Amino acid sequence: MHVFRDPAQFPHLGNAVVTTGTFDGVHLGHQQILRRLCEAARQSGGPSVVITYWPHPRLVLAPPLSHPEPLDLHLLNTLDERIEKLAEFGVDYLLIVPFTRELASWTSEEYIQTILLRTVGTRTLVIGYDHRFGKNREGGFDYLSQHSGRYGMQVEEIPREDVDAVGVSSTRIRKALEAGDVATANRHLGYSYPLTGTVVKGRQLGRTIGWPTANIQCAEALKLIPARGVYAVMATTAAGTHHAAMLNIGVRPTVGGNLAQTVEAHLLDFDGDLYDQLLTVQFVARLRDEQKFEGLDALKAQLFQDAEDARRHLLGG
Repeated sequence: MHVFRDPAQFPHLGNAVVTTGTFDGVHLGHQQILRRLCEAARQSGGPSVVITYWPHPRLVLAPPLSHPEPLDLHLLNTLDERIEKLAEFGVDYLLIVPFTRELASWTSEEYIQTILLRTVGTRTLVIGYDHRFGKNREGGFDYLSQHSGRYGMQVEEIPREDVDAVGVSSTRIRKALEAGDVATANRHLGYSYPLTGTVVKGRQLGRTIGWPTANIQCAEALKLIPARGVYAVMATTAAGTHHAAMLNIGVRPTVGGNLAQTVEAHLLDFDGDLYDQLLTVQFVARLRDEQKFEGLDALKAQLFQDAEDARRHLLGG
């Protein structure tokens, strides 16, 4: 997949089959659209193109500092994760349009002429039934259909029943993860929810009780961290090795507690140094809530049980 982050550098294709959207999560609903995009591109003989935006529009359009309001924005994907998932569907080109307040002020006509026609060369546009664009979300399927002849562009809408049949939305997935329900989130995503970060030095208390952990500092500040608790995860190191692991999200109340929440993974049957390396974990199952134990012996006994439960979920043992 050819990735372009500057519209000015994008090659005018002339016969592109295009879809556009934020695609946060690249979940099953998005995947319906992507499959149809690639199918339409094969049928027409033109390249498939996804147009997406970064940063997230809600971040750019948040109230100004003079009128601060809480911005409840948590991303299901980092930009790199989104790129990787889109590539898996065989998309030919990805155009990442920098989202600015100026772009948000464009009318639907300006967006169509500037991005879809002059920049990309769209011949066919594939969109979901509820997709809107342009200032105040004025543009949509009806507008495009009425003017398709003038644009020299065909417009195909994915029917509501096809998208809603999977019962998926980014909001539902976020709510599931915020509740620690990774099974539901993964079912709606169609893959195991990932989290990537750099392994940094913490208090190293795990080593003192025989359970060393990798303290993960998330690479994206807006990335959604699932609810506090203990999870079975698959961990992938920077070297590309895969390991069953258990992961705790919380404040470690038994060993004094933290003011800040930590994300710590213990890789089962692993011995090595991961400091300053990237580590990716994929959430497979929630094992239990984080809890405070009466002492270290009780904590260690529970960690043995957690390891057994994690192996059962991850390895079938």
